[in-house]
Amino acid sequence: MSLYKKTYDIIEKAVNEGDVAGTNLLVIKDGKTAVYSECGYRDIENKVPMSRDTIFRLYSQTKPVTATATVLLASRGVIDLSADIADYLPEFSEQYVNKDGKRFKANRRITVKDLLNMTSGLPYPDDSTEGGKQAGGVFWNIEQRLYSDNPVTTKEFSEMTAKNDLCFEPGERFMYGSSADIAGALIERVSGMKFSEFLKENFFIPLGMEDTDFYVPKEKQHRLAKIYNYGENGLYECITNHLGMRYERDIPPVFESGGAGLCSTLDDYSRFAQMLINGGEYKGTRIMPEYAVRYLTGGGLPEEKLWQFHQWWDWMSGYTYGNFCRICRNESETSLFSSEGEYGWDGWLGTFFSNEPKHGITLLMGVQQVGVGKAGTLVRKLKNAVMSELV
Repeated sequence: MSLYKKTYDIIEKAVNEGDVAGTNLLVIKDGKTAVYSECGYRDIENKVPMSRDTIFRLYSQTKPVTATATVLLASRGVIDLSADIADYLPEFSEQYVNKDGKRFKANRRITVKDLLNMTSGLPYPDDSTEGGKQAGGVFWNIEQRLYSDNPVTTKEFSEMTAKNDLCFEPGERFMYGSSADIAGALIERVSGMKFSEFLKENFFIPLGMEDTDFYVPKEKQHRLAKIYNYGENGLYECITNHLGMRYERDIPPVFESGGAGLCSTLDDYSRFAQMLINGGEYKGTRIMPEYAVRYLTGGGLPEEKLWQFHQWWDWMSGYTYGNFCRICRNESETSLFSSEGEYGWDGWLGTFFSNEPKHGITLLMGVQQVGVGKAGTLVRKLKNAVMSELV
């Protein structure tokens, strides 16, 4: 059975069983397309099929791009990764930890590296901690002003977040949260450019990523996939402004979220992924230094700091976390066919990115299912099938 037939059958089964509305898959090996498969719809109601130029809301798959931009600035000597983020974002000059309702001044400052490793103590909205409740208030404020004449800006988001309590001492352990959004604000501040403009100048334009941005212009809106959720009568469109992002993505936002804001296609993101797997070079053009890419993709936290990482994502046993990416440390422990050094990340709607440097393989999946849903099982089936055929 060909790799196309194998991957198509897996996707078709997921579509027919209502696991996903539609999905596409792109696999590149040694710089050439190994397989492209698609099935289902990006718009069920209007019977618009999934296609190779479908645009997806990346949500957390934005994070590796933000990390790459941060490390690029470090390679230029603009950012010190060990520096207190207050050196660049003075609103963070006072940092407090809240444990069991008791608030006290942090013993150690948040560093840029803490942001990249999600060890800052800055949470996403969460009712179980005081810091999480305060973060919820910030994102509630964004949502309330999202369609107003005075939406929250990237700078204002950072200033609002800086007033919140941390959930633990910086550097103590991993906790998934708003660190990437603050990294985006930091990039904006030190570069003197809008975050989006920095990404365009340094990555999107030189890589030819013409369909990647923080919004989808009018002439491309018909290519933006709808978001679907599971209901009693099957899949239904779920119109949500999750994490302060407009569902429609129809205008340039003033809050450019480094953790969740980008939209892209499989082909566009593959250019970014290929640049990384080629050590910072794409089609003969040097985008970033090779050593910077080695730093970006080769790190990771020690096991004692990762308990919440494995608690949240038990399928990532054998992995560590660093620079907004999972990194395979022990392939014998994984439930996914991966080799040591494999890295990438996924998004809240199920989009998935994987680079396998040992085998020259890039794998990308596009889908728009709330909370990843059954798309998580689908991508693991696909990756295992792909690795079995190509390695």
